[in-house]
Amino acid sequence: MKLPGYYSSGQFARMANVSVRTIRFYDKQNILKPSYVTPAGARFYTDSDFARLQQILLLKYLGFSLDDIREMTIDDSDYLFLLNSLNLQKKLIQDQIEQMQLVESAIEDTVRVIEQEHQIDWSQMLDLIHLTNMEKSLKSQYQNASNISSRIRLHKEYSTNSKGWFPWIFEHCNLKPNERVLEIGCGNGALWTENLNHIPSNLSILLSDVSDGMLRDARRNLPSGDKRFSFACFDCHSFPSSLSAFDLIIANHVLFYCNDLPKVFKQIQRSLKKGGHFLCSTYGKRHMIEISELVQEFDSRIVLSAEKLYEQFGLENGEALLKPYFSDVQCIRYEDSIELDRAEPLIEYILSCHGNQNQMLLERYHEFRSFVEKKPPMDFTLQKTPEFFYVLFKKTLEGDLTSSFIIVLSETTRQKSNITLPLLRKEIFT
Repeated sequence: MKLPGYYSSGQFARMANVSVRTIRFYDKQNILKPSYVTPAGARFYTDSDFARLQQILLLKYLGFSLDDIREMTIDDSDYLFLLNSLNLQKKLIQDQIEQMQLVESAIEDTVRVIEQEHQIDWSQMLDLIHLTNMEKSLKSQYQNASNISSRIRLHKEYSTNSKGWFPWIFEHCNLKPNERVLEIGCGNGALWTENLNHIPSNLSILLSDVSDGMLRDARRNLPSGDKRFSFACFDCHSFPSSLSAFDLIIANHVLFYCNDLPKVFKQIQRSLKKGGHFLCSTYGKRHMIEISELVQEFDSRIVLSAEKLYEQFGLENGEALLKPYFSDVQCIRYEDSIELDRAEPLIEYILSCHGNQNQMLLERYHEFRSFVEKKPPMDFTLQKTPEFFYVLFKKTLEGDLTSSFIIVLSETTRQKSNITLPLLRKEIFT
């Protein structure tokens, strides 16, 4: 039987230089399903299936498990998701190339020492072991980057606010020439890449993150050789002692990950100069609550976030947590809306969350997608609850009084979609 635009299992396998058994195994594992199955059980595949198979084979070559691959390629039918996934895989390969170059250099150094001194430098051997083990973290860094990208995409591509999140934050930084800036938890450097043409040329900006992988992404995203930027890997609970006299410190959606906020605030206090400023962001307990209601309607066991981060540092308790260190809190709202005309971006966002959703949805992905797509057309709201807090910061150190302001960001998001969230009622927003 020949179908136009379709390939039999055998043809499909030969195109990819794999066995038919492999193709059937991926089908059984719900990693790559055929596009068409005849009543007699014959399986047929398309060019889109072939593109996804190439994704699967590449990820398998890079060392990902089948469970990892299933999760990472589940929505590759969406071409934007596929493009994003390919770009992230490119970054992963670049990371591995850099990593192997470091390993190669370490091996050469160790060999040279042995040849010249006829003894083993155990410190170098330990460094080599460390470098080799670092490769194991690349998978998690890739997945974290992929999840962050998915969440940013929903807001960046479907937001109706013409200003945009990062340009809005940048405006409130109010940067002046010759200032020194520190961003903790910089991620991929989006705050700076999206505002690159508006950054004063004589600024000094230190980007920090606890993740080496995120810092690598930030370096790649920013212009090579731009002397305004430097990079440092450290935990915001413990700033390097050399960091001080910053005019501005930024923590965009970072503080709710900190388990010792008083310690973090003290680090920030120490590192700000007299008259310096601090800018931070968070959200509240109703943040994205309608999405939780949607997935729990499908399966009540699903929890999109195992941790209630807003309880650590959120809209409801942020002011109280800041007041022992800051005062004169003022709230400013970032108004935004998101308009969706398709389900894929919302599903991609759901799969990127920190909870147990993938355990529940990966085996039932097509069922869940159908569930979302069958919702009747209706406007609905996704609440995001960050607020701006302007704060006068007082620090007493050897009789000095240092002033600063803190900003905690917030937005309320209104969406239009062909997706209904049945538990939502418009009156809650009046």
